[in-house]
Amino acid sequence: MIDYGPLWDTMQKKGISTYSLINQHNINPRTINNLKHNKGITTDTLERLCRILECTPNEVLEFKD
Repeated sequence: MIDYGPLWDTMQKKGISTYSLINQHNINPRTINNLKHNKGITTDTLERLCRILECTPNEVLEFKD
């Protein structure tokens, strides 16, 4: 199972809110909903999040059994 827990920690450390992801960085609100419910996202979206947050994929998601 994919867990986006690290994303929320990274966003807090970087001072970026879901509001700014949607309104300043044009991340689709449906994508934010998918992230909140640990649903799948595209690798393109993962790359965009990493660029916005200046982080690695490990700081966005982790795999759990």
